[in-house]
Amino acid sequence: MEPMKHPDMNELRAGRYSIWAAFILLLVGLSFIVACNSEKPDQMKKKAPEAVPVKVGQAISKTVPVQLEAIGNVEALTTVSIKSRVVGQLKKVHIQEGQFVNKGELLFTLDPGPGDAALKEAQAKMDRNQALLKKAEEDLRRYTKLFTTRAIAKEQLDQVQSNYEALVAAIKADKATIDNARLQLSYCYIYAPITGKTGSLSSYAGNMIKNNEDNPMVVINQIQPIYVNFAVPEQYLPDIMKFMAKGPLKLEAKPPQSQDPPFEGVIAFIDNAVDTKTGTIRLKGKFANEDKQLWPGQFVNVILRLTSRPNAVVVPSQAVQTGQSGEFIFVVKPDQTVEVRPVVVGKTQGRESLIDKGVQPGETVVTEGQLRLIPGSRVEIKNATPPIQGTGGKK
Repeated sequence: MEPMKHPDMNELRAGRYSIWAAFILLLVGLSFIVACNSEKPDQMKKKAPEAVPVKVGQAISKTVPVQLEAIGNVEALTTVSIKSRVVGQLKKVHIQEGQFVNKGELLFTLDPGPGDAALKEAQAKMDRNQALLKKAEEDLRRYTKLFTTRAIAKEQLDQVQSNYEALVAAIKADKATIDNARLQLSYCYIYAPITGKTGSLSSYAGNMIKNNEDNPMVVINQIQPIYVNFAVPEQYLPDIMKFMAKGPLKLEAKPPQSQDPPFEGVIAFIDNAVDTKTGTIRLKGKFANEDKQLWPGQFVNVILRLTSRPNAVVVPSQAVQTGQSGEFIFVVKPDQTVEVRPVVVGKTQGRESLIDKGVQPGETVVTEGQLRLIPGSRVEIKNATPPIQGTGGKK
């Protein structure tokens, strides 16, 4: 039988340390449990989502014009290329480049010398033939009396009669020659056929001018009144014809970037055929252009007003969003949450969109911040909601 062993002092110390370590861990665990159980119930709950900051606008009811928009090109009402009708040397230029001229104003003078000489020659020839005609008349009377007394033969009377008639015809030709010489002389003085603005000059004093030369001496554009030429899709042609039957259609034109009020005119021309290549119909508007602000060749924004639509629902254009199911708007409810409202947009004009279906006047719609919204999101409005021109409620 083996003798009993007594425990070593190191082993006793290690055992005590293990007991104290286990006791300390137990106390820490109990403290954590007590701390967790002592939290308030509100802190244990999940925090509510924050409100999304947005900007809003208001749906209103107002009368909206039904109109078409296009890009137009200004063109002169009439363009005349001035050319000479006779050959000669240009003696004097009476105008300057870019000058406004009135109808009938003298523009150019060609050397009238050759034309004046031709007129004098034709006049002298007629004077000679008139003197011969006077003698022929006297011969005809004398030979007629001699023939009645049978003093001369019939052949002699016929010869005198023929000479007289030939001189009468010659004088008629002389008159025609004189008229033509006067006409050719008048072509030496070139007058403005219309009232308008001249372009650059291509002929100057001293130049030899040919008749009907390819390069005109100057070009005159009539700009009062003036045309604006533009095109619209052919599907609008029936509406244009329908409203034109009721009266002149008003037109507005405004140069891009201009801060001035638009120019007002009326439709003056509808082309007689649709352009099959572009599917558009060409129209022209006529403008008084009293201030001469519209210029040939200039591009302008054109608005053609067909009619007006009363009590139309209008919202800011930036409120309308496009999704997979079509266009929609976020509408703010009284509890400051939003709902998604599918809408039917009739037309967008500038910063406003006509809503045919989906929104009522007076409702508040989100205009900025839609990317962070989902149905039911709470919103915080960051701007006032003054209505755009119109009435917030129903009419």
